[in-house]
Amino acid sequence: MIKCIMPRMKRDSTCIQEQGLSVEFLENTSRMLRMLSHPHRLKIIEILDREGECNVTTLIDEVGQPQSSVSHHLNQMKRMHLLGSRRDGREVVYRIIDPRVLSLLNCICCSYKESKR
Repeated sequence: MIKCIMPRMKRDSTCIQEQGLSVEFLENTSRMLRMLSHPHRLKIIEILDREGECNVTTLIDEVGQPQSSVSHHLNQMKRMHLLGSRRDGREVVYRIIDPRVLSLLNCICCSYKESKR
């Protein structure tokens, strides 16, 4: 489950200052953020984080969207290498393969909670 744990960072040692962000890095980051900007994709990530792996039918039931919509989101996230899949008989089972997506969502969750205080 995505837990909101955000350590206090020193202002002078941020990732941005350490890396000197390249245009390529910023473009990749922008693509990742756009991919995660849809609420149904976020819900899929939440479910996969909680369950570990899920077949499409389970995701359709939990997300509450048509099969075509869920499959579209799954394929988009798979193309971005956020999700992986395997066949289990006639079913396709999905899982998170890029743990950075959980770290990113954790930061967003914590930031949101901090702003509500």
